[in-house]
Amino acid sequence: MIEVGIVGGTGYTGVELLRILALHPEVRIRVVTSRGDVGKAVADAYPNLRGYVDARFVEPSIEALIECEVVFFATPNGTAMRMAPVLLDRGSRLIDLAADFRLRDPTVWESWYGEPHACPDLLTEAVYGLPEVYRERIRSARLIACPGCYPTAVQLGLLPLIEAKAVRLDHLIADVKSGVSGAGRKAEIPLLMSEAGEGFKAYNVPRHRHWPEIKQGLQDFAGEAVGLTFVPHLVPMIRGIHATLYAELCDDSIDLQQVFAQRFAHESFVDVLPGGCHPDTRNVRGSNRCQVAVHRPLSGRTVVVLSVIDNLVKGAAGQAVQCFNIMSGLDEGSGLQSVGLYP
Repeated sequence: MIEVGIVGGTGYTGVELLRILALHPEVRIRVVTSRGDVGKAVADAYPNLRGYVDARFVEPSIEALIECEVVFFATPNGTAMRMAPVLLDRGSRLIDLAADFRLRDPTVWESWYGEPHACPDLLTEAVYGLPEVYRERIRSARLIACPGCYPTAVQLGLLPLIEAKAVRLDHLIADVKSGVSGAGRKAEIPLLMSEAGEGFKAYNVPRHRHWPEIKQGLQDFAGEAVGLTFVPHLVPMIRGIHATLYAELCDDSIDLQQVFAQRFAHESFVDVLPGGCHPDTRNVRGSNRCQVAVHRPLSGRTVVVLSVIDNLVKGAAGQAVQCFNIMSGLDEGSGLQSVGLYP
């Protein structure tokens, strides 16, 4: 059994990690931390875990985590980077679900997150945890930067087109909608159901923190600069992300359905829908799957890709466990073979 710790076990991502890892056949949950609930039983905070998790919350400290072989950080941005150097030196492997290690340039990181990076020397070592692209690097990694939820849906949707050199790269558009759980488990007026319900709006249009991460990833796929417009929206649902992606074709003769089918043919967590289909966020709710569909409206030069995920699973905790399985030499789907909830 692999002994793991979860730093930040009281947020939505933390409890989703607990839900998945509680039934993982190769995992023992050794430590779960929380600054506000020290001493409280995890199952008292989350009754859905009664009978599955018997741990109690402890203070987040190096001493509490030192015996863990793998440590997951389900914490706000800026937390993992302060603990990572010591934990790595003591032999733990780390999977960060926040943004501390996603951007390789510390200057870019500081400009978007408002403080100097605490360990910039680790940025180039961290492996970006998108298994469909970086699986081989993940196998030998000590430090995984788990992608954000928006970046996961957008990058998986555009990946086949960019790799096939099928579209122009100067003006890619990502129009993306997220459920309110993507903002985290905190008391903020705009996230109250009476505020978010019965409404639909865009937010952070001029500048969203996921933009540099998405652009960095797409440029890695392309090997050259890309132009990206990213517009996030908040929709009145709890879970789910729906990305509607637009690009202009370079070659009218390309078989788009075949491009997507071939690229993801061996990816168990990406489901390419048949031509003419439209994915629905409820079809992936609770699962680690990304469903994608590709369209060419009116046989024109515009390609429209529809990409949906559960933001808390494939967009966060599930993808983190997928990376954990790869880096631990386990079956990639271990603990993740849950079917999406319906309805």
